[in-house]
Amino acid sequence: MLRIDLIRDNPDYVIDALKKRGEDLSFVSKIRDFDTQRRALITERDLLRSQHNSISKEYGSLVKNKTDDSTRLNALRESTKNINEKITTLQDELTGIDKSLDDLLLRIPNIPLESVPEGFDESANKILRDEGIFPVFDFQPRPHWELGENLGIIDFQRGIKISGSRFYILAGLGARLQRALISWMLDVHTREHNYIEIIPPVMVKGKTLEGSGNLPKFSENLYRDIEEDFWWIPTAEVALTGLHSEEILSIDILPLNYVSHTPCFRREKAAHGRETRGIKRLHQFDKIEMYKITHPDDSEEAFFQLVEQAEKLCKLLNLPYRIVELCSGDLGFQSAKTYDIEVWAAGSEEWLEVSSCSNCIEFQAVRSNIRFRESNGAKPSFVHTLNGSGLAIPRILIAILENNQLSDGRVSIPEVLRPYMGCDIIG
Repeated sequence: MLRIDLIRDNPDYVIDALKKRGEDLSFVSKIRDFDTQRRALITERDLLRSQHNSISKEYGSLVKNKTDDSTRLNALRESTKNINEKITTLQDELTGIDKSLDDLLLRIPNIPLESVPEGFDESANKILRDEGIFPVFDFQPRPHWELGENLGIIDFQRGIKISGSRFYILAGLGARLQRALISWMLDVHTREHNYIEIIPPVMVKGKTLEGSGNLPKFSENLYRDIEEDFWWIPTAEVALTGLHSEEILSIDILPLNYVSHTPCFRREKAAHGRETRGIKRLHQFDKIEMYKITHPDDSEEAFFQLVEQAEKLCKLLNLPYRIVELCSGDLGFQSAKTYDIEVWAAGSEEWLEVSSCSNCIEFQAVRSNIRFRESNGAKPSFVHTLNGSGLAIPRILIAILENNQLSDGRVSIPEVLRPYMGCDIIG
Protein backbone atom coordinates (compact mmCIF):
# COMPACT_ATOMS: atom_id res chain seq x y z
CA MET A 1 0.00 0.00 0.00
CA LEU A 2 1.18 3.50 -0.77
CA ARG A 3 1.20 5.83 2.21
CA ILE A 4 -1.42 8.55 2.06
CA ASP A 5 1.14 11.28 2.79
CA LEU A 6 3.02 10.31 -0.40
CA ILE A 7 -0.14 10.78 -2.49
CA ARG A 8 -1.04 13.95 -0.61
CA ASP A 9 2.37 15.60 -0.90
CA ASN A 10 3.64 14.19 -4.22
CA PRO A 11 0.62 13.49 -6.44
CA ASP A 12 2.52 14.15 -9.68
CA TYR A 13 5.17 11.58 -8.73
CA VAL A 14 2.50 8.96 -8.03
CA ILE A 15 0.60 9.76 -11.24
CA ASP A 16 3.78 9.47 -13.30
CA ALA A 17 4.59 6.10 -11.69
CA LEU A 18 1.09 4.77 -12.39
CA LYS A 19 1.35 5.96 -16.00
CA LYS A 20 4.46 3.83 -16.39
CA ARG A 21 2.46 0.83 -15.23
CA GLY A 22 -0.49 1.64 -17.49
CA GLU A 23 -2.79 1.97 -14.48
CA ASP A 24 -6.01 3.88 -13.88
CA LEU A 25 -5.02 7.43 -12.85
CA SER A 26 -8.45 8.46 -11.54
CA PHE A 27 -7.65 6.73 -8.23
CA VAL A 28 -5.23 9.49 -7.29
CA SER A 29 -7.71 12.37 -7.54
CA LYS A 30 -10.40 10.33 -5.76
CA ILE A 31 -8.01 9.53 -2.93
CA ARG A 32 -6.95 13.17 -2.59
CA ASP A 33 -10.63 14.28 -2.50
CA PHE A 34 -11.44 11.75 0.22
CA ASP A 35 -8.31 12.74 2.14
CA THR A 36 -9.31 16.44 2.01
CA GLN A 37 -12.82 15.62 3.24
CA ARG A 38 -11.42 13.37 5.94
CA ARG A 39 -9.06 16.00 7.32
CA ALA A 40 -11.83 18.65 7.28
CA LEU A 41 -14.12 16.32 9.24
CA ILE A 42 -11.36 15.53 11.75
CA THR A 43 -10.71 19.26 12.27
CA GLU A 44 -14.42 19.92 12.79
CA ARG A 45 -14.82 16.94 15.11
CA ASP A 46 -11.80 17.91 17.20
CA LEU A 47 -13.08 21.49 17.48
CA LEU A 48 -16.42 20.19 18.76
CA ARG A 49 -14.64 17.94 21.23
CA SER A 50 -12.69 20.95 22.51
CA GLN A 51 -15.96 22.89 22.91
CA HIS A 52 -17.46 19.88 24.68
CA ASN A 53 -14.54 19.79 27.10
CA SER A 54 -14.86 23.51 27.83
CA ILE A 55 -18.59 23.22 28.50
CA SER A 56 -18.07 20.14 30.69
CA LYS A 57 -15.42 22.01 32.66
CA GLU A 58 -17.74 24.99 33.21
CA TYR A 59 -20.65 22.71 34.13
CA GLY A 60 -18.50 20.81 36.63
CA SER A 61 -17.29 24.05 38.19
CA LEU A 62 -20.84 25.33 38.59
CA VAL A 63 -21.98 22.10 40.19
CA LYS A 64 -18.96 22.01 42.47
CA ASN A 65 -19.66 25.56 43.63
CA LYS A 66 -23.34 24.62 44.19
CA THR A 67 -24.67 27.31 41.89
CA ASP A 68 -28.39 28.00 41.83
CA ASP A 69 -28.26 29.18 38.20
CA SER A 70 -30.49 26.42 36.80
CA THR A 71 -30.96 28.30 33.51
CA ARG A 72 -27.22 28.21 32.82
CA LEU A 73 -26.95 24.57 33.84
CA ASN A 74 -29.80 23.61 31.52
CA ALA A 75 -28.25 25.57 28.69
CA LEU A 76 -24.92 23.81 29.20
CA ARG A 77 -26.63 20.41 29.26
CA GLU A 78 -28.47 21.21 26.02
CA SER A 79 -25.26 22.41 24.38
CA THR A 80 -23.49 19.21 25.42
CA LYS A 81 -26.31 17.12 23.96
CA ASN A 82 -26.25 19.02 20.65
CA ILE A 83 -22.46 18.77 20.40
CA ASN A 84 -22.54 15.01 21.12
CA GLU A 85 -25.09 14.53 18.35
CA LYS A 86 -22.93 16.50 15.92
CA ILE A 87 -19.81 14.55 16.91
CA THR A 88 -21.66 11.26 16.35
CA THR A 89 -22.81 12.40 12.91
CA LEU A 90 -19.30 13.54 11.99
CA GLN A 91 -17.80 10.28 13.26
CA ASP A 92 -20.24 8.26 11.12
CA GLU A 93 -19.26 10.33 8.07
CA LEU A 94 -15.60 9.88 8.94
CA THR A 95 -16.00 6.10 9.25
CA GLY A 96 -17.59 5.95 5.80
CA ILE A 97 -14.85 8.07 4.25
CA ASP A 98 -12.13 6.02 5.95
CA LYS A 99 -13.63 2.85 4.47
CA SER A 100 -13.80 4.35 0.97
CA LEU A 101 -10.28 5.74 1.29
CA ASP A 102 -8.82 2.43 2.48
CA ASP A 103 -10.56 0.58 -0.34
CA LEU A 104 -9.00 2.88 -2.93
CA LEU A 105 -5.55 2.73 -1.35
CA LEU A 106 -5.67 -1.08 -1.36
CA ARG A 107 -6.27 -1.06 -5.12
CA ILE A 108 -3.24 1.04 -6.07
CA PRO A 109 -0.16 -1.02 -7.09
CA ASN A 110 3.39 -0.46 -5.97
CA ILE A 111 5.56 2.23 -7.57
CA PRO A 112 8.33 0.92 -9.85
CA LEU A 113 11.88 1.73 -8.86
CA GLU A 114 13.68 4.19 -11.12
CA SER A 115 15.93 1.44 -12.51
CA VAL A 116 12.94 -0.48 -13.94
CA PRO A 117 12.68 -0.22 -17.75
CA GLU A 118 9.52 1.47 -19.02
CA GLY A 119 6.94 -0.42 -21.09
CA PHE A 120 3.35 -1.60 -20.93
CA ASP A 121 3.65 -5.35 -21.56
CA GLU A 122 6.11 -8.24 -21.75
CA SER A 123 7.37 -7.10 -25.16
CA ALA A 124 9.32 -4.38 -23.31
CA ASN A 125 10.97 -6.83 -20.89
CA LYS A 126 14.76 -7.09 -21.12
CA ILE A 127 16.69 -10.35 -21.40
CA LEU A 128 19.75 -9.60 -19.28
CA ARG A 129 21.71 -12.78 -19.97
CA ASP A 130 21.58 -16.46 -20.93
CA GLU A 131 23.36 -19.10 -18.89
CA GLY A 132 24.07 -22.79 -19.36
CA ILE A 133 24.41 -25.12 -22.35
CA PHE A 134 21.41 -26.15 -24.40
CA PRO A 135 20.99 -29.94 -24.68
CA VAL A 136 21.75 -31.48 -28.08
CA PHE A 137 19.89 -34.59 -29.22
CA ASP A 138 20.38 -36.97 -32.14
CA PHE A 139 16.64 -37.68 -32.03
CA GLN A 140 13.45 -35.64 -31.82
CA PRO A 141 12.98 -34.82 -28.10
CA ARG A 142 9.55 -35.53 -26.68
CA PRO A 143 7.44 -33.17 -24.52
CA HIS A 144 7.03 -34.08 -20.88
CA TRP A 145 3.41 -35.17 -21.24
CA GLU A 146 4.52 -37.97 -23.57
CA LEU A 147 7.59 -38.86 -21.52
CA GLY A 148 5.63 -38.90 -18.26
CA GLU A 149 2.86 -41.11 -19.53
CA ASN A 150 5.21 -43.51 -21.31
CA LEU A 151 7.29 -43.90 -18.16
CA GLY A 152 4.21 -44.29 -15.96
CA ILE A 153 5.22 -41.39 -13.71
CA ILE A 154 2.54 -38.83 -14.71
CA ASP A 155 -1.13 -39.82 -14.95
CA PHE A 156 -3.28 -37.09 -16.46
CA GLN A 157 -6.47 -39.11 -16.94
CA ARG A 158 -6.77 -40.16 -13.32
CA GLY A 159 -6.02 -36.63 -12.16
CA ILE A 160 -8.88 -35.40 -14.33
CA LYS A 161 -11.13 -38.22 -13.11
CA ILE A 162 -10.52 -37.26 -9.48
CA SER A 163 -10.55 -33.46 -9.70
CA GLY A 164 -11.08 -32.20 -13.26
CA SER A 165 -8.92 -30.40 -15.79
CA ARG A 166 -5.49 -29.02 -14.79
CA PHE A 167 -4.89 -31.73 -12.23
CA TYR A 168 -2.57 -34.72 -12.52
CA ILE A 169 -1.05 -37.55 -10.51
CA LEU A 170 2.63 -38.24 -9.96
CA ALA A 171 3.40 -41.91 -9.40
CA GLY A 172 6.44 -44.02 -8.57
CA LEU A 173 9.69 -42.35 -9.52
CA GLY A 174 7.76 -39.24 -10.61
CA ALA A 175 6.53 -38.75 -7.06
CA ARG A 176 10.01 -39.52 -5.74
CA LEU A 177 11.55 -36.97 -8.13
CA GLN A 178 9.28 -34.22 -6.80
CA ARG A 179 10.05 -35.22 -3.21
CA ALA A 180 13.77 -35.24 -3.99
CA LEU A 181 13.59 -31.76 -5.53
CA ILE A 182 11.76 -30.35 -2.51
CA SER A 183 14.19 -31.88 0.01
CA TRP A 184 17.25 -30.86 -1.98
CA MET A 185 16.10 -27.25 -2.49
CA LEU A 186 15.23 -26.83 1.18
CA ASP A 187 18.60 -28.28 2.16
CA VAL A 188 20.47 -25.85 -0.12
CA HIS A 189 18.53 -22.84 1.16
CA THR A 190 18.78 -23.74 4.85
CA ARG A 191 22.34 -25.12 4.92
CA GLU A 192 24.07 -22.91 2.35
CA HIS A 193 21.93 -19.76 2.13
CA ASN A 194 21.09 -19.47 5.85
CA TYR A 195 17.30 -19.43 5.52
CA ILE A 196 15.00 -20.46 8.35
CA GLU A 197 12.54 -23.11 7.19
CA ILE A 198 8.87 -22.36 7.92
CA ILE A 199 5.87 -24.65 7.44
CA PRO A 200 2.91 -22.22 7.49
CA PRO A 201 -0.84 -22.82 7.22
CA VAL A 202 -2.06 -22.94 3.62
CA MET A 203 -5.46 -21.58 4.66
CA VAL A 204 -5.37 -17.96 5.82
CA LYS A 205 -7.65 -15.10 6.81
CA GLY A 206 -8.67 -12.48 4.26
CA LYS A 207 -6.73 -9.89 6.28
CA THR A 208 -3.53 -11.85 5.64
CA LEU A 209 -4.12 -11.83 1.88
CA GLU A 210 -4.89 -8.13 2.08
CA GLY A 211 -1.58 -7.54 3.82
CA SER A 212 0.42 -9.34 1.12
CA GLY A 213 -1.37 -7.44 -1.66
CA ASN A 214 -3.50 -10.29 -3.04
CA LEU A 215 -6.81 -8.85 -1.84
CA PRO A 216 -8.88 -7.16 -3.03
CA LYS A 217 -7.07 -7.07 -6.40
CA PHE A 218 -6.96 -10.81 -7.13
CA SER A 219 -10.07 -12.11 -5.37
CA GLU A 220 -11.34 -13.81 -8.54
CA ASN A 221 -8.13 -15.85 -8.85
CA LEU A 222 -8.23 -17.25 -5.30
CA TYR A 223 -10.00 -20.24 -3.79
CA ARG A 224 -12.12 -19.59 -0.72
CA ASP A 225 -14.17 -21.30 1.96
CA ILE A 226 -16.97 -18.73 2.33
CA GLU A 227 -18.56 -20.32 5.39
CA GLU A 228 -15.49 -19.86 7.60
CA ASP A 229 -13.82 -17.13 5.52
CA PHE A 230 -10.64 -19.11 4.88
CA TRP A 231 -8.62 -18.53 1.72
CA TRP A 232 -6.17 -21.01 0.16
CA ILE A 233 -2.80 -19.38 -0.44
CA PRO A 234 -1.63 -18.77 -4.04
CA THR A 235 1.97 -18.75 -2.73
CA ALA A 236 3.76 -19.09 0.61
CA GLU A 237 4.65 -15.40 0.27
CA VAL A 238 1.18 -14.63 1.65
CA ALA A 239 1.66 -16.54 4.90
CA LEU A 240 5.28 -15.39 5.31
CA THR A 241 4.19 -11.75 4.99
CA GLY A 242 1.61 -12.33 7.70
CA LEU A 243 4.19 -13.92 9.99
CA HIS A 244 5.23 -10.53 11.45
CA SER A 245 2.14 -8.42 10.76
CA GLU A 246 1.36 -5.80 13.41
CA GLU A 247 4.85 -6.22 14.90
CA ILE A 248 7.73 -3.85 15.65
CA LEU A 249 10.93 -5.81 15.07
CA SER A 250 14.27 -5.27 16.72
CA ILE A 251 16.84 -3.96 14.24
CA ASP A 252 19.25 -6.57 15.63
CA ILE A 253 17.32 -9.46 14.03
CA LEU A 254 17.27 -7.96 10.52
CA PRO A 255 17.53 -9.32 7.93
CA LEU A 256 15.11 -12.21 8.38
CA ASN A 257 15.39 -14.95 5.75
CA TYR A 258 12.60 -17.51 5.50
CA VAL A 259 12.09 -20.44 3.13
CA SER A 260 8.92 -22.46 2.85
CA HIS A 261 7.57 -25.38 0.85
CA THR A 262 3.79 -25.31 0.35
CA PRO A 263 1.17 -26.34 -2.14
CA CYS A 264 -0.21 -23.29 -3.96
CA PHE A 265 -3.75 -22.81 -5.27
CA ARG A 266 -4.79 -20.56 -8.15
CA ARG A 267 -7.69 -20.20 -10.56
CA GLU A 268 -5.56 -20.29 -13.71
CA LYS A 269 -7.55 -18.79 -16.59
CA ALA A 270 -5.14 -19.15 -19.50
CA ALA A 271 -6.32 -19.89 -23.03
CA HIS A 272 -6.91 -23.49 -24.08
CA GLY A 273 -4.40 -25.41 -26.19
CA ARG A 274 -0.63 -25.45 -25.87
CA GLU A 275 -0.67 -23.08 -22.89
CA THR A 276 -2.50 -25.65 -20.74
CA ARG A 277 -0.95 -28.87 -22.08
CA GLY A 278 0.85 -31.00 -19.52
CA ILE A 279 1.75 -29.65 -16.06
CA LYS A 280 2.67 -26.07 -16.94
CA ARG A 281 -0.45 -24.30 -15.65
CA LEU A 282 -2.32 -25.89 -12.77
CA HIS A 283 -4.89 -25.12 -10.10
CA GLN A 284 -2.64 -26.77 -7.48
CA PHE A 285 1.15 -27.00 -7.52
CA ASP A 286 4.11 -27.12 -5.14
CA LYS A 287 6.65 -24.35 -4.76
CA ILE A 288 9.62 -23.42 -2.60
CA GLU A 289 9.41 -19.76 -1.61
CA MET A 290 12.27 -17.56 -0.40
CA TYR A 291 11.28 -14.51 1.64
CA LYS A 292 13.37 -11.69 3.08
CA ILE A 293 12.57 -8.91 5.55
CA THR A 294 15.29 -6.25 5.52
CA HIS A 295 16.30 -2.78 6.58
CA PRO A 296 15.30 -0.34 3.78
CA ASP A 297 18.95 0.47 3.10
CA ASP A 298 19.71 -3.20 2.44
CA SER A 299 16.87 -4.29 0.17
CA GLU A 300 18.65 -3.63 -3.12
CA GLU A 301 21.56 -5.86 -2.15
CA ALA A 302 19.10 -8.45 -0.80
CA PHE A 303 17.29 -8.44 -4.14
CA PHE A 304 20.36 -9.41 -6.14
CA GLN A 305 21.23 -12.00 -3.50
CA LEU A 306 17.76 -13.49 -3.94
CA VAL A 307 18.24 -13.75 -7.71
CA GLU A 308 21.68 -15.31 -7.26
CA GLN A 309 20.31 -17.93 -4.87
CA ALA A 310 17.54 -18.94 -7.27
CA GLU A 311 20.05 -19.02 -10.14
CA LYS A 312 22.33 -21.33 -8.20
CA LEU A 313 19.69 -24.05 -8.18
CA CYS A 314 19.33 -23.88 -11.97
CA LYS A 315 23.10 -24.16 -12.35
CA LEU A 316 23.34 -27.13 -10.01
CA LEU A 317 20.55 -28.87 -11.93
CA ASN A 318 22.50 -28.16 -15.13
CA LEU A 319 19.49 -26.42 -16.73
CA PRO A 320 19.97 -23.69 -19.34
CA TYR A 321 18.26 -20.53 -18.13
CA ARG A 322 17.96 -16.81 -18.72
CA ILE A 323 17.37 -13.74 -16.56
CA VAL A 324 14.57 -11.41 -17.65
CA GLU A 325 14.03 -7.95 -16.18
CA LEU A 326 10.35 -7.02 -16.17
CA CYS A 327 9.28 -3.63 -17.48
CA SER A 328 7.05 -1.29 -15.48
CA GLY A 329 3.81 -2.47 -17.11
CA ASP A 330 4.56 -6.17 -16.54
CA LEU A 331 5.40 -5.91 -12.84
CA GLY A 332 3.27 -7.75 -10.34
CA PHE A 333 0.87 -5.67 -8.25
CA GLN A 334 3.10 -5.77 -5.14
CA SER A 335 6.45 -5.45 -6.87
CA ALA A 336 8.70 -2.42 -7.34
CA LYS A 337 11.32 -4.43 -9.27
CA THR A 338 11.29 -8.01 -10.62
CA TYR A 339 13.67 -10.38 -12.34
CA ASP A 340 12.23 -13.60 -13.76
CA ILE A 341 14.32 -16.73 -14.20
CA GLU A 342 13.24 -18.89 -17.12
CA VAL A 343 14.56 -22.37 -17.93
CA TRP A 344 14.61 -23.94 -21.38
CA ALA A 345 12.45 -27.02 -21.95
CA ALA A 346 13.73 -28.90 -25.01
CA GLY A 347 10.73 -31.15 -25.67
CA SER A 348 8.04 -28.47 -25.66
CA GLU A 349 10.58 -25.96 -27.03
CA GLU A 350 9.78 -23.04 -24.77
CA TRP A 351 11.09 -20.94 -21.92
CA LEU A 352 9.37 -21.61 -18.60
CA GLU A 353 9.36 -19.17 -15.71
CA VAL A 354 10.55 -21.05 -12.62
CA SER A 355 11.28 -18.08 -10.36
CA SER A 356 10.07 -14.52 -10.06
CA CYS A 357 12.26 -12.50 -7.68
CA SER A 358 10.74 -9.23 -6.48
CA ASN A 359 11.63 -6.32 -4.24
CA CYS A 360 8.36 -5.01 -2.79
CA ILE A 361 10.16 -2.28 -0.79
CA GLU A 362 7.74 -1.07 1.96
CA PHE A 363 4.51 -1.86 0.07
CA GLN A 364 3.60 -5.06 1.95
CA ALA A 365 5.04 -3.77 5.21
CA VAL A 366 2.67 -0.76 5.16
CA ARG A 367 -0.32 -3.00 4.41
CA SER A 368 0.69 -5.51 7.12
CA ASN A 369 2.13 -2.91 9.55
CA ILE A 370 5.56 -4.53 9.88
CA ARG A 371 8.01 -2.05 11.37
CA PHE A 372 11.35 -1.79 13.16
CA ARG A 373 13.16 0.73 15.37
CA GLU A 374 16.59 2.10 14.47
CA SER A 375 17.28 2.47 18.21
CA ASN A 376 15.51 2.43 21.57
CA GLY A 377 12.92 5.19 21.69
CA ALA A 378 13.16 5.92 17.96
CA LYS A 379 10.00 6.28 15.88
CA PRO A 380 9.17 2.96 14.12
CA SER A 381 9.90 2.71 10.38
CA PHE A 382 8.60 0.23 7.83
CA VAL A 383 10.78 -2.69 6.78
CA HIS A 384 11.27 -3.81 3.17
CA THR A 385 10.09 -7.23 2.00
CA LEU A 386 11.35 -9.38 -0.88
CA ASN A 387 10.28 -12.72 -2.28
CA GLY A 388 11.30 -15.21 -4.94
CA SER A 389 10.51 -18.76 -5.98
CA GLY A 390 13.30 -21.09 -5.15
CA LEU A 391 11.96 -22.86 -7.27
CA ALA A 392 8.51 -23.67 -8.73
CA ILE A 393 8.36 -27.48 -8.81
CA PRO A 394 6.18 -28.46 -11.83
CA ARG A 395 8.13 -26.43 -14.37
CA ILE A 396 11.45 -27.64 -13.00
CA LEU A 397 10.08 -31.19 -13.39
CA ILE A 398 9.24 -30.36 -17.00
CA ALA A 399 12.74 -29.07 -17.71
CA ILE A 400 14.45 -32.03 -16.02
CA LEU A 401 12.39 -34.58 -17.93
CA GLU A 402 12.65 -32.88 -21.32
CA ASN A 403 16.32 -31.83 -21.16
CA ASN A 404 17.62 -35.11 -19.72
CA GLN A 405 15.69 -37.57 -21.87
CA LEU A 406 17.47 -40.41 -23.61
CA SER A 407 16.80 -41.86 -27.04
CA ASP A 408 15.06 -44.93 -25.55
CA GLY A 409 12.56 -42.76 -23.60
CA ARG A 410 14.29 -43.01 -20.24
CA VAL A 411 15.38 -39.90 -18.31
CA SER A 412 18.76 -39.29 -16.67
CA ILE A 413 18.55 -37.75 -13.19
CA PRO A 414 20.69 -34.66 -12.43
CA GLU A 415 23.68 -35.60 -10.30
CA VAL A 416 22.71 -33.42 -7.32
CA LEU A 417 19.40 -35.27 -7.00
CA ARG A 418 20.76 -38.82 -7.23
CA PRO A 419 21.50 -39.15 -3.49
CA TYR A 420 17.90 -38.11 -2.81
CA MET A 421 16.48 -40.41 -5.52
CA GLY A 422 18.57 -43.50 -4.85
CA CYS A 423 18.92 -44.07 -8.59
CA ASP A 424 20.44 -42.50 -11.70
CA ILE A 425 17.77 -43.18 -14.31
CA ILE A 426 13.99 -43.03 -14.54
CA GLY A 427 12.99 -45.90 -16.79
